[in-house]
Amino acid sequence: MPTQAPILVEKTKLEKPPLSLHYLGDRVLRQNAKRISRVDESIRKLAKEMLQSMYSADGIGLAAPQVGVNKQILVVDCNLNDPTTPPLILINPTIHKVSREIAIGEEGCLSIPGVYLDVKRPAAIEVSYKDDRGRPQRRTFDGLPARAIQHEMDHLHGILFVDRVENEFELTEQLAKHGFSVNTVRRAKN
Repeated sequence: MPTQAPILVEKTKLEKPPLSLHYLGDRVLRQNAKRISRVDESIRKLAKEMLQSMYSADGIGLAAPQVGVNKQILVVDCNLNDPTTPPLILINPTIHKVSREIAIGEEGCLSIPGVYLDVKRPAAIEVSYKDDRGRPQRRTFDGLPARAIQHEMDHLHGILFVDRVENEFELTEQLAKHGFSVNTVRRAKN
């Protein structure tokens, strides 16, 4: 039976978040993150700081490469208004199954502020990962949590949501409007 992550962080904005975000165009966002060999106190501290930084930026997900850390860890919280719902902390996540049903939904990214575009993704996924105590977990997610986890897992492989946008015109228009170059987009292969 999967257990919820015991790391609880107040879901509020900090004046000075512990970690700085990296933005589209930064090379750190295009690297493959390294697997975490041991879940220890330093990884739990990183997860806590990632959550604090995510909440401070009004995000629902954050992957370590977005804060310049080349490790396979991500945090997700789709219940920002409920302080009793613990966030998800996924270490070395792997998707094992995806639904045949495809969902189109609007996505944004803390590393590409202001840009929101539609992306196609499987509606449900089955994921294995380690929790913040290093215990193996395997869960199925659908809806917004499934989308958020897929989005953040892409970051662990150097893929950004704009790489998956099919509407070229809207993509170019939105990136230009927010000061990003379309030349930073790399078409995702899958």
